[in-house]
Amino acid sequence: MRNHEQAIQELVNIDDIIRWSVTQLNQSDVYYGHGTDNPIDEARALLSYVLQLSTAQLADMGHCRLLSTEKHEFIELLKQRVEQRIPAAYLTHQAWFAGLPFYVDGRVLVPRSPIAELVENGFQPWLTQQPHRVLDLCTGGGCIAIACAYAFPEAEVDALDISTEALEVAEFNIEQHGLTHQVTPIQSDLFDAVKAQKYDLIVSNPPYVDAEDMIDLPSEYHHEPELGLAAGEDGLILVDKMLLQAADLLNEGGLLVCEVGNSMPALAEKYPRTPFTWLEFANGGDGVFLLTQEQLIEHKQRETKAG
Repeated sequence: MRNHEQAIQELVNIDDIIRWSVTQLNQSDVYYGHGTDNPIDEARALLSYVLQLSTAQLADMGHCRLLSTEKHEFIELLKQRVEQRIPAAYLTHQAWFAGLPFYVDGRVLVPRSPIAELVENGFQPWLTQQPHRVLDLCTGGGCIAIACAYAFPEAEVDALDISTEALEVAEFNIEQHGLTHQVTPIQSDLFDAVKAQKYDLIVSNPPYVDAEDMIDLPSEYHHEPELGLAAGEDGLILVDKMLLQAADLLNEGGLLVCEVGNSMPALAEKYPRTPFTWLEFANGGDGVFLLTQEQLIEHKQRETKAG
């Protein structure tokens, strides 16, 4: 990254340093996709962290001058973002999901699922009544589970993941949000630890990146745990199992909501007789399907018979 010493000496206020940092980002081959989608928001996220100001406060204080120590700290973060391709959320250890703040580090993926919009809307119009029990499968840092706890304050929420390291982050986030009485982190290989349980809603953002896409991922993604991304040759190793097992854990009228991202075409082609409802999002995103308990029972019967 060029001219950073000159920047420390000559840049004066917040607007100055944001303008300069946007230029640095534009001149670099960085990828946006871990909470922001443009260089201005990326720069603001880093500077907000350094100054301990919200982005709204930052905008109101654009004329305010910066200390040299603040400029040094910010530019050091920007250098790591540009030169090492570390996502901003890992540099600040903060990400947002469904309007809520979460701690993140390299043990978990940075939350970015469009499922956030579903949670904020209470999974309407598909969920006809408030769920009593919710399962977040492959919870990572616990974002979906915690957001569901806010959306359904009377519900018990289980947060499952195979990674004990990810569950450490989830447990921290659960404590930070004061939800230890409502959200329970559980180490489990898919549904293994809760096979005797029943839920009204199962939500999952599992690993779904296929082998070809793993090779082509931008550098930023290689700072994330591969366990949370890779899912075999077609990206469906875990989803195949979930589709066979989920019906047994759902109450009558229960729903499975699952994100498969770019593996959506492969899933639809693999199971042409399964009536996936592919959800649409006002805020962008795709690759999320919904199936009812009844549809999952039919899928299991059909696949068991065919197999």
